[in-house]
Amino acid sequence: MKPRAFPSLFSILLACMLAGCASTRHDFSYAIPEQPEPSSGYTEKPGWASTKFAVVTANPLAADAGYQVLKAGGSAVDAAVAVQMVLALVEPQATGLGGGAFMMHFNGQKVEAFDGRETAPAAADEKLFIGLDGKPMQFFAAVVGGRSVGVPGAVRMLETAHRQYGKLPWAKLFEPAITLAESGFKVSPRLNSLLLEDPYLKRDPAAAAYFYKADGTAQDIGFTLRNPALADVLRKIAVGGSRALLEGDIAQAIVDKVHSHPTNPGLLSLADLAGYRSIKREAICTDYRANAHDFRICGFPPPNSGAIAIAQMLGILSNTDAALLPLEDGLPSAQWLHLYTEAARLAFADRAQYVGDPAFVQAPADSWTSLLAPAYLAQRARLIDQRPGAQSMKAAKSGTPAGSKTGYAPMAQQAEYGTSHMSIVDSYGNAVAMTTTIENVFGSRQMVRGFLLNNELTDFSFAPTDAAGVPVANRVQPGKRPRSSMSPTLVFDKTTGALLMGVGSSGGAQIIHDTAKTIYAVLNWGLLPQQAIDLPNFGSFNGPTVLEEKRFPVTTVNALKARGHDVLEVTTTSGIHAFTRGAAHGTALWLGGADPRREGLMMGD
Repeated sequence: MKPRAFPSLFSILLACMLAGCASTRHDFSYAIPEQPEPSSGYTEKPGWASTKFAVVTANPLAADAGYQVLKAGGSAVDAAVAVQMVLALVEPQATGLGGGAFMMHFNGQKVEAFDGRETAPAAADEKLFIGLDGKPMQFFAAVVGGRSVGVPGAVRMLETAHRQYGKLPWAKLFEPAITLAESGFKVSPRLNSLLLEDPYLKRDPAAAAYFYKADGTAQDIGFTLRNPALADVLRKIAVGGSRALLEGDIAQAIVDKVHSHPTNPGLLSLADLAGYRSIKREAICTDYRANAHDFRICGFPPPNSGAIAIAQMLGILSNTDAALLPLEDGLPSAQWLHLYTEAARLAFADRAQYVGDPAFVQAPADSWTSLLAPAYLAQRARLIDQRPGAQSMKAAKSGTPAGSKTGYAPMAQQAEYGTSHMSIVDSYGNAVAMTTTIENVFGSRQMVRGFLLNNELTDFSFAPTDAAGVPVANRVQPGKRPRSSMSPTLVFDKTTGALLMGVGSSGGAQIIHDTAKTIYAVLNWGLLPQQAIDLPNFGSFNGPTVLEEKRFPVTTVNALKARGHDVLEVTTTSGIHAFTRGAAHGTALWLGGADPRREGLMMGD
């Protein structure tokens, strides 16, 4: 069964137990699908349903690769490998071999967190992004070139997960991407528009020769783009594993590229690449109650900030009247948005103050869960004025969890970009929520052997200390992993342990809000995943209240302004992809949704 739309009358049965579905293993042989060319604007998606397995990604070709792997008896991890390699080809602006990823994995019994985050070179120090004038560099002055490139970790992390959970051979999973790289794929409207908008990519000769025509204009929509250089690299990784990328001639090409940039060289070394290690971490799981039902929400721990921020916002909202506020004409009300954005300010203040790589940063009270203690969240919630017409706090200060011993300075707001997210569930009861990134659009704009290098080091604080010399938790240090906003999340029925939801998004720090929005809308408002994703985006990063442009009525915007909110209406480029467990007519279903702001879809049987 190919993907099919589900009727809107299908209701989500969140307490439905995970049904075991037998799957016959087949030899995997990749077939090139018909290549659609969806719009890059806002295209309504129908939502989908399947009974055995499902994969939701940001690109149809990537979704199809994952579908074919699952159809052949592959695991969720197998599908994630195939999806990631195809995304490296068709979504080079967001992810690839030169970046990193966080994977949440459920093996049917427990949740695991696989860390493939990039690391800073051994030669880097906290002044990496301090210019000759002694001041922090401008963002793109730091991004473009070798200075911003961290050690890529996505491939090694996937290899680690595959060793434990792969069912199909590693090499087989590279066939879709190799085939498409050689035979070509059509330039989508989204990729074309990003190429047209970017002023930096064509400055790199290798990127210019691949993405642009001889006259310097972007390759046209529908043009068949071939990447034999990437196909060669993928073949080597298929045979030699991650060592083929992080050691030998490909690693040397990466290092040469980083060091040879004419104006902004970097510090990456062969030893940095060869020494990279992926880490299996303990997931951050918190209890959440909605509609008289108990859930368990599991996300990625530090150096990621998403799970803590989402758990804080949901926990703070639970100490307000938010649950009494339904949607108004299908949209969040001004009062609910007031409560949510105030909770967001509180969470983002703590994020700026505390979160960093746990190998370098001491958690408050020696535990990240101190930021999620019920008494602490109740205390934080009391800072929100809930009265009708009450004024916004505009900007919050960080809190002090009980027993906190840390003394860091808050990190100033910085730009965050990029990423792609996939949500996958297989026929064996395993699931993956994985967010993958090279950070900014097209990363550092440095192309090597057909793939782009990340600019992930710019996720560190450019300023290592505050004006008084107090260090920032997320400052640059050698071997350190930069703080991230990626929020791959799995949701369970607390009573039965059944998997109910996999979700995540792309879009820099907005990822946190887009993921929280989708979780809240499904659990509290009872929406189908596609309906939840379709809701307009919103949030606050401890400053203005940010609303998706032209999606909220003027009355809502004016009501927020009257309450002292500095409202910014902006275009959003989220990439939320989710599945939930549901049922219809006695049949257990995986219900899926893909962001209408991107090209993605769900496929499954």
